[in-house]
Amino acid sequence: MAKFADPSPLGLCAFALTTLVLSMHNAGIGIPYGSPNNVVVGLAMFYGGLAQLLAGMWDFANGVTFGATAFTSYGAFWMSFAAILIPGFGVGAAWATNSRATAPNSLGIFLLGWSIFTFIMMIASYRIHLIMATLFTFLEVTFILLTIGEWKTSQAFMTAGGSFGFITALIAFYLAATHLINAKSGFVDMFNRDLSRKPANHDIEM
Repeated sequence: MAKFADPSPLGLCAFALTTLVLSMHNAGIGIPYGSPNNVVVGLAMFYGGLAQLLAGMWDFANGVTFGATAFTSYGAFWMSFAAILIPGFGVGAAWATNSRATAPNSLGIFLLGWSIFTFIMMIASYRIHLIMATLFTFLEVTFILLTIGEWKTSQAFMTAGGSFGFITALIAFYLAATHLINAKSGFVDMFNRDLSRKPANHDIEM
């Protein structure tokens, strides 16, 4: 049976671009801190969400467990984050009927769950390659800072989380580029050190 083309560049670019836009809002880069971040909804639904989810499904078909788990899960993360911002889902309305602390506390719990998941993925990434390990390490720090920022309603932590998220997005773009700009496509291979004990183990590649 024919395999699908490598979906990693699509999944990584979808993750990177959506993360970049939200992180710039969180860090106040190019826009005043605290500005509405609803512009990310479209990206979160269709690029960071749907496109990344599809990349995960294609990785499942290709037998790439790590990539399938990562892309599918973070695609679902972006779609669920978009749902929080869309009035029709009623999340904001439910928060409005409770105390002011409800929204940040709920978001903190939401982000804590993703911090735990990302920690697992981070450990797994240490047996793939250097850029992947760096990406998930920065992503884990991003989630932890944003979790604390929501719980403490702290601009400092939110800004720090946005800054780490911005760097995370750039790393993801670089990793996507290593798949597209390499010797096979007529360029030179970009730097990326293999960390796997079994280089031919495609079950964990991404």
